[in-house]
Amino acid sequence: MNGWIKLHRKIRSNPIFNDPQLLRLWLICLTEASHTEHDQIVGRQKIKLMPGEFVTGRFALMDMYNAGLKSKDRIKGEKTIFRWLEQLGDMGYLTIKKTNKFSIVSIDNWALYQEVESSDANSLTIKRPSKDHQMTTNKNVKKGKNEKNIKPSRLKYEICDMENAEYLFKEIQNNNPDAKKPNLEKWANEFRLIRERDKRTDQQIKYLINWSQQDSFWKTNILSPASLRKQFDRLVTKIKSDKEQKKANKAPRLNVEEFDLDD
Repeated sequence: MNGWIKLHRKIRSNPIFNDPQLLRLWLICLTEASHTEHDQIVGRQKIKLMPGEFVTGRFALMDMYNAGLKSKDRIKGEKTIFRWLEQLGDMGYLTIKKTNKFSIVSIDNWALYQEVESSDANSLTIKRPSKDHQMTTNKNVKKGKNEKNIKPSRLKYEICDMENAEYLFKEIQNNNPDAKKPNLEKWANEFRLIRERDKRTDQQIKYLINWSQQDSFWKTNILSPASLRKQFDRLVTKIKSDKEQKKANKAPRLNVEEFDLDD
């Protein structure tokens, strides 16, 4: 496999950096993901893959993970490695679309870190391994570049996406005044993905932001657009269930004592 990926040095402050197994699996996902939109044949089925996506299965994932490892370090249970993949999904790194034959893995925020050329003077580019070692290119000395991670002009979000980013943060702040301000441009781009890739309407997004931040359980779990995106279907199901329950509770009940059955 040819090509290279970008890896930001801030990964060293991420909990995944101290978990060798998850870090290895995460790097496998990054290097396996497609850089371009293309069709892939899986069995006799044609799958359209977008940038940041790849097709895998339990055994294929196990083979990729164990490749090059000594026998004592290999993981023999394919279910174990797939559970690690699901853990990465729960942590907001990726999304898994499962079928009965294979899974399509989508790297979250792929466009932010891989497709868009970074102007960050502190970014670190890591190339694919060559002759058992990795070559790195440190971009610290680039001149004439501002220090923002991504230039706003290169992001593709719309005004409504930034509004949703600001609205979500405002609601989070209402629940926790000490909440740290995020990179709203990245949040806006994530909301763009929710609209464009997941086919959600702006009205649906705003409704779920408002509902989740009012719910005692979900306001502690929905703390970013990525978590909202991951739990979107679950939230919709919960809202519908609550509405049906309220409707059932309001339905008039027949009081048998009010009627004379002998009439």
